[in-house]
Amino acid sequence: MPDSVPFICFYVGKVYNKYIICLYTEVSKLSKTLEDLKQYLEKMNRYQHVTTLLYWDMRTCAPRQGYEQLGDAIAYFSTEQFQMSVSEELRGLLEKLSEPQEYEALDDKWKFVVKKMKRCFDRDARIPKEVFEKHVRIQTEAETAWEEAKAASDYSIFAPHLEKLIDVTKEIVGYTNPEQELYDALLDPFEEGMNSEIIDRVFEELKKELIPLVDKILASEQPDDSKFQGYFDVDAQVKVQKLLLDYIGFSWDKGAVGTTTHPFTLNFSSKDVRVTNHYHEDAPLSAIFSAIHEGGHAIFEQNVNPDYDGTVAGSCDYMCIHESQSRFYENILGRNKNFWLPIYDKLGELLPQFKEISLEEFYREINHVRNSFIRTEADEVTYAFHVILRYEIEKMIFREGVSVEELPTLWNKKMEEYLHITPGNDAEGILQDMHWAGGSFGYFPSYLLGSIYDGMLLDTVEEELGDVDALLAQGRISEITKWLNEKIHRFGSTRTPMETLKAVCGREVTAEPLVRYFKKKYTEIYSL
Repeated sequence: MPDSVPFICFYVGKVYNKYIICLYTEVSKLSKTLEDLKQYLEKMNRYQHVTTLLYWDMRTCAPRQGYEQLGDAIAYFSTEQFQMSVSEELRGLLEKLSEPQEYEALDDKWKFVVKKMKRCFDRDARIPKEVFEKHVRIQTEAETAWEEAKAASDYSIFAPHLEKLIDVTKEIVGYTNPEQELYDALLDPFEEGMNSEIIDRVFEELKKELIPLVDKILASEQPDDSKFQGYFDVDAQVKVQKLLLDYIGFSWDKGAVGTTTHPFTLNFSSKDVRVTNHYHEDAPLSAIFSAIHEGGHAIFEQNVNPDYDGTVAGSCDYMCIHESQSRFYENILGRNKNFWLPIYDKLGELLPQFKEISLEEFYREINHVRNSFIRTEADEVTYAFHVILRYEIEKMIFREGVSVEELPTLWNKKMEEYLHITPGNDAEGILQDMHWAGGSFGYFPSYLLGSIYDGMLLDTVEEELGDVDALLAQGRISEITKWLNEKIHRFGSTRTPMETLKAVCGREVTAEPLVRYFKKKYTEIYSL
């Protein structure tokens, strides 16, 4: 029985003594229904835990010949969890708790959980079991094929799997969102309330301002990057990652790290969040900024209200908000010279080559604007073009029916249009990202929207905490992390992106603060 029952009975008893038994009985029924839902969720979470653990194992340490068996296990447990998520038993629990009298008696957390689960149930229950299982198998096979294709730089290995994944994605959306435009339906799960109309508007704002800015930068004198060439010990890079994760506020009591082809973050709960990285012997900056980026994701998950664990309130599933946090750490903080002032000597102790590189040289190189092939290694300005081209291609896939065979040519054409370069092979072109292999169509815009949110957040941080340069120079980054914990992280999924921006920044989404940040920063760096 919940703590509120004695109070309710006492209060009503004082005025309407004859209703005590009736009220007590009704609240008891409600308590039983809620307890049944909690127990049901615990069982669902066990399946989710196993599936996540199997995925982590497959991507970090499993032998290649074990992939098929792991894939079968992932498909089995995912399907079992899916069946639980659309069962008649769950329908009954959610419908009972959605009735006005029962719903109003819930606290805010459980109101959110019931409302969101009911919405997801009504959507997902329309997916036939065999279609869901087919999707899981196709997705697992596609990720494995992508890894092989990328290693061989051979798109033809991945193409048939991508075609199947696109087809099954369309099939699923036909069940879940039959009345919604297909691509907008793919965007919504990653950022509730976001659609292509809003994205088109803010992306056009950026293109209008960034294209001429990049032209000016590229026409300026460029930094000498010769000191960043050579061999950089991988074991030392792993130690640098630990230094950086410690510094920005990653909790090792609630976190772990692994090595993968493509860096990512996953979580079991706020108490178990894991990040991965990939280390290049000849490109240490890649792992350095992947560490900060994934650390930003992890700090978010580690600081969600632990009371939300095991429910849809925990683990923020709004990807633009999530990417705003990872990119805030990576770019707004990590590419600020003052971020490195307190720790640059330690970097040199771990990677001795940096003892021969001044902080000013380092700062100019980590903000070196150049047209490059790889999104994850792009500077923060041209990065926008990497996302825009992927977004435009996705729209062409799902709105114009562009074929899988046409995609490499289309990709190269877009790279030439926005970055004036053409990939020399598939690995540095269309195969560089794992997102399509994972079925994450509609995810790419979240990266750039996250940066747009960051411009807005930077304005608010400085209004409330003071000059970020000064805070970083004094080694007070923990104050910024605490601010983000309080303003954003603790809420998990309980606030939509638009609600978050209004609550924290007091305004609608706009690219203006990010454009202003870019112009100020790069005008100074390049003496424009």
